[in-house]
Amino acid sequence: MILLKLFLSFLKVGFFAVGGAYSFLPLIEKEVVQKYNWLSKEEFLDVLSIVKIFPGAISIKYATYTGYKIAGIWGAAAANIGNLLAPALLVALASFFYLKYKERPQVKNAFNMIELAVFAMIIAVAFQTVSIDRLTQLKNLLVIISAFSFFLFTKIEPAMIIICAGILGILLK
Repeated sequence: MILLKLFLSFLKVGFFAVGGAYSFLPLIEKEVVQKYNWLSKEEFLDVLSIVKIFPGAISIKYATYTGYKIAGIWGAAAANIGNLLAPALLVALASFFYLKYKERPQVKNAFNMIELAVFAMIIAVAFQTVSIDRLTQLKNLLVIISAFSFFLFTKIEPAMIIICAGILGILLK
């Protein structure tokens, strides 16, 4: 039964993880923290800190961590199958309809509105992951502004920005 719950929970996340990256974190939190109590809020945020440093999709890393914690290797497999199945089916279906109707104004407007909603959720998650008192420290603000500027205005690889921030953190203590 637990394998089915893991599968269905991450299937739901996969179906509604529009926008990728951090947009689905509220969905994962609702399932694994609020609904099933598989992770505490503190553990959820700790895992977020850990998974951000490894390459790959964050939803896969959460599915793997949560599934493994709850039911071992079979739990990780069930959560990941659910997580991957939904987007694969949705992309196949969306590709069919998008190629057929992409020029319609209603379709373009729907995608524009979804993009704005995802943008808002990403900002909300960003504010949840960093405490406000850390945002008032000058060195932290400089890292935020520098990383934002390098990412937005240069062709520096995002991985290099992250590595440099980590090295700076080691040096500054």
